[in-house]
Amino acid sequence: MEWCACFASWCADQYWYLESSITPKFSLCSDGVNWFEGKGQWQDKDYEPQAGDLIFFDWGSDGSIDHVGIVEKCENGTVYTVEGNSGSFALHINIFSIYSYLMLVYAHI
Repeated sequence: MEWCACFASWCADQYWYLESSITPKFSLCSDGVNWFEGKGQWQDKDYEPQAGDLIFFDWGSDGSIDHVGIVEKCENGTVYTVEGNSGSFALHINIFSIYSYLMLVYAHI
């Protein structure tokens, strides 16, 4: 179950982003991808993420998005994220190189 997307949606709801249509309510990563693409908020790997952006991952390197997290900050080529359902943790803070092959794209909020 991709409840990482449910976590990202719940966080967005806490800031009234769902009610104001800044982000969608989504429980599948693919639904989030489709919504952000349709709204022109999709950014590729050349984009430097900002706090509050969503970050989508391709764990299997197969072109399929498997996971979503929230960007806490980006500095000195490092992205700090907050994620639900990450590894063996319910909530986890992760650190990635901005050039990581695992990160597919961002949704700018």
